Amino acid sequence: MTYNKTALAAFCALSASTSAFAEQPINHGIAYNGFTGIFHTPSASVMDKGVVDIGYSNQLEIRGKYTDGHNFTFSAGLFDGLEVSGRIASSSMHDNLFSSSSRGQTRDLSFNAKYQIPFIPKDWFSLAVGAKDFGGAANNYEAFYAVASKQWWDFRFSAGVGTSDTLTGQLDGAFAGIEYQPFTWLSVLAEHDAEAFNVGARVTVPKEWLYDLATVSFNTRLYSNTELADDDVYWGVNISMPLSDEAQANYTPVQPAPVQPAPVRVQPTETLRNKAQEPQPASVTAYSDNQPNINKQPATVSSTTESIQTESATNQQLHSLKSALVNDGFENIRVGLSSAQLLIVEFENSVFNRNEIDALGLVLGRITEHFNHSDNEFVVRLSKQDIPQLQIKGRLDNYRRFVNDNITPDLLISNEFTDQDLPTVKWAGNAPSTSPYFVPRLSFTPSLATTYATELGVYDYSLALQADLHMPLWYGAGINVTGQVNVHDTDHFEKGKIFQNSRQETGIKRAIVYQTFALPFNIYNQTQFGLYQDYFDYMGITNETVWQSPEGRHKLKAKLGYFEYKDYNTDKRDYSVYSYRYFWAEKDVSFHVSGGQFWNEDSGFKLETKFWFGDANVALTYSNTTIEKVGIGFSIPLTSRKDMDAGNWQVKGTNSWNHSVQTRIGESHNQLDFGSATTLRSSIDIDKNFLNQDRLSSSYVYAHLARLKEAFETFK
Repeated sequence: MTYNKTALAAFCALSASTSAFAEQPINHGIAYNGFTGIFHTPSASVMDKGVVDIGYSNQLEIRGKYTDGHNFTFSAGLFDGLEVSGRIASSSMHDNLFSSSSRGQTRDLSFNAKYQIPFIPKDWFSLAVGAKDFGGAANNYEAFYAVASKQWWDFRFSAGVGTSDTLTGQLDGAFAGIEYQPFTWLSVLAEHDAEAFNVGARVTVPKEWLYDLATVSFNTRLYSNTELADDDVYWGVNISMPLSDEAQANYTPVQPAPVQPAPVRVQPTETLRNKAQEPQPASVTAYSDNQPNINKQPATVSSTTESIQTESATNQQLHSLKSALVNDGFENIRVGLSSAQLLIVEFENSVFNRNEIDALGLVLGRITEHFNHSDNEFVVRLSKQDIPQLQIKGRLDNYRRFVNDNITPDLLISNEFTDQDLPTVKWAGNAPSTSPYFVPRLSFTPSLATTYATELGVYDYSLALQADLHMPLWYGAGINVTGQVNVHDTDHFEKGKIFQNSRQETGIKRAIVYQTFALPFNIYNQTQFGLYQDYFDYMGITNETVWQSPEGRHKLKAKLGYFEYKDYNTDKRDYSVYSYRYFWAEKDVSFHVSGGQFWNEDSGFKLETKFWFGDANVALTYSNTTIEKVGIGFSIPLTSRKDMDAGNWQVKGTNSWNHSVQTRIGESHNQLDFGSATTLRSSIDIDKNFLNQDRLSSSYVYAHLARLKEAFETFK
C-alpha cells in the first residue's frame, strides 16, 4: 500500500508541475468494460467514426469481487455518436469449465452500446446514454446509464447515473470521473463508480511514433478504497486504429460549383445606335467584282492542311490515351471519337479490386491528361466480362476544373449504356486491347472457423489458406474452383474432438460454372451449377436475380437453389431467400432485410446494418429463425489497393475477408449455434463481382467524388 500511495503522489506532483492551461483535445480511453471511459465508469465521449480498438485488461469482476483474470474487448465507432463494443471476461484461458477442478470459474461474452445525444452545442457539454451486457442469455454485467461530460482546459469532468444488478454495485447509482491531461501522452484518472473511489493513470503512445498505423495506450489503476478487490493495482493495454484509410472523412471535401450570375441586358445608348447605323468600311478581305481572287485557292489548301494536322493530333491523342490505359493494367479497352466529337472510352477493371471507383477516377483523370486543350464531351463505360456496370458522361473542361480546383463536376451517371450505336466512330486500333477472357486469376485468403468464450476455452479456431482460381470464359460466364489447405487447429477443432464438424479441411471446397446476364431496367441474373463441398458434399444449382433502382438506393434480390447430396439422393434441399436493401450513400450505411428458407431448412428473417468505412465495413445483425441471435462482424480487404496487372495470369488477395461473432438472445442459456440463418456464399456473385460489393451506383459515385480525384492523383 505504501508503494501505491507513493506512486499516486508522484503522479499528482507531476501533474501539478505543468503550466499548460491551453485547452487541447483529451485522449479517449477505453474502460475495462469496453466502452469509452476511465476504469469502471463511462464518459459521454464516444469513439470516432471508423476507428476500432482492441484491448486487454487483467481485472475480472466475478461474484461480487474483483480478482485477476482476463478481459478482451473490441470496440468500434460505427456512426457519428454511436459506439458498440464486445467483451470476453474469463477466469482462465483454456480451462475446461465442465471439469470439477475449474468449479467457480466464469467465461462470458457480452455486448455494449453507447450513443451520444446530438444537437447539443459542443461548447456546452456532451450527453450520452448506454447499456452494458444487454440482450444476452446470461447477463452477468448488465447495466444502463446516462452520463454528461464537459471539457474545461486540460480536464474532462463526467457525471452520471446508472442502474445495475451486479453484485459489486458498479454503476448502480450516481457516479463521476475526472481526467486530467497535462501532456498529450499522459492522463491522470480518478473516478467514483457508485461503489468505490479509484485513481490511476493512462499513458498514450502517439500514432506518429508508430508510423501512423495505430495508437497504443497503457492504463493502470493504482489505488482503490473498495473492499471487494484482491489487489489495488490492475492494468490494461489498448490498440486503436482506423478501420480504413479510404473512409470519406479522410478526403478533402469537394467544393460546390460557383453560382453563375444571370446575364444583364444593357440597352445601347443613342450614340451607339447612331454609330451602328453609319456605313462601315469594307473588310480588308473583301474582293471587288473585277479583281481576280488569287488568294482563295491557297486559303482552301491551308484549311485542308490544318484539318489534316488536327486529325493527326487527335489520332495521336487517342492512341496515347489507349496506351496509357493499357499500361495501367485495364482490359478490353476501346478509345474512340465520334463524328460529333464525342470522346468514348470503354474498359474493364481487374487491378483496382477493392473499389471500382478508383479505376474510374484514374481513367477520367487520364482523359483530361491526354486531351488537355480540348473541351469535348466524353463518355466512359465500365464493364465486367462485357456486362455493363457504369457509364459516366461529362465535358472535359468541367472535369478538368474538378481535378485542378476541386470544384464539383457536372456528371451524368447511369448503370445502363446509351449512345452505343453512334455512327462513324474512329477507334484507336482495330480491336479492343487485352481481352479479359481465358486469363487465370488466383486469389488467396484465410479461411477461419472460430468459437469464443465457450466452456472449453476463450478462443478456439481452425485456420486454412484458401485459394480461388477464377477464369472468365465469355460474356458474363466463367468457372471458379475454390480449394484450401489446413494450416492449424486448436485442440478442440482436431479430428475426433467436439468441434471437428466445423474444422477447415484440406481439399476442394467449391467448383462451379456460372453465367451472368444484364437485362433491361437494371436487372441482373446469374445461374451457378457445381459442387458445394463446404456445405457437406452437395451438387447444386442456384439462380440469383437482382434489381437495382437507377440511382442505386433500392435493391431487390431473390436467390433460389436446389441441392442433392453427392453420394446419394436421399438428402435434398431447397433454398429460397428474398431480400431488400436500402443504401444511404451519403453516410455509407446500408440496411438489409432478408427472409425465406435458409440453408439448414430453417425459416425466418434476418436484419443487417452495414457501416462502410472506405472498403471495410462493420455489420450488426439480428436473425430470428429457429433461434434468436444478434451478432457483430467486419469485412476488410486483404489485398493492395491496386493489384498486379493481369497479363497472361494474375495473383492477388481478397477484396473482402469477413469475420463475425454471434450470441443467442431471449433464452436462459447461450449454447453454441453453427447453422441458423445461414445464407449461401460463393466466391462469385452479382454483388461482389459485378456491383462493386453492392456499391456501384450513381448515388455512390456522387457521394465519393473526392475519391475519384484522389485516385488519379495517387496512381497517375
